[in-house]
Amino acid sequence: MTAYVDPEREQFEAFKALDRDQPIEMLNLVKFRERAAYPADHPLSTAGLTGAEAYGNYGIDTAPIIARLGASIIWRGNMQAVLIGPSDEHWDEVFVARYPTAHAFLEMVTDADYQRAVIHRQAAVETSRLIRCAPAAGGKAFG
Repeated sequence: MTAYVDPEREQFEAFKALDRDQPIEMLNLVKFRERAAYPADHPLSTAGLTGAEAYGNYGIDTAPIIARLGASIIWRGNMQAVLIGPSDEHWDEVFVARYPTAHAFLEMVTDADYQRAVIHRQAAVETSRLIRCAPAAGGKAFG
C-alpha cells in the first residue's frame, strides 16, 4: 500500500485554487502504523507508542485549534467491511471534519501550534485519504 501521509505539492496547489470562501467538509480515511514512527530526535521516539496512541496525541493537541477556527467533526464511524473497493484497504479512523471556509483549513495547517502537533499525525499514519467536499443537502434518494 502506498503511503499517503502529507499532500503532494500539486494536490495542495489544486486545493488552494478552489473557492476558499465556502464551507468545506473533509472526508478523512486513516490507517495507523502498528508502531508510531517519530523522528529519532523527538522526545517520543523511544516511547513505544502505537500509531493509534500517537494519533490520539494529534487529536489532543489540535482540538483547541479546530475549536478556535470554528471547525468540528460532524460525523465519525467505525469501518466494518468493504462492499465495493479494494478488499485490502482497512481504515482505523473514518470521519468528516467541517470547516467554516477553506480559509479556516488553510489557517489551521499553517498555524504554528498545528505545525508542532502534526508530527504526531506523521508518526501515527501508515496511509490516509483526505478528500475535500462541498456540503450538499441530504435527501431520501441517491443522486
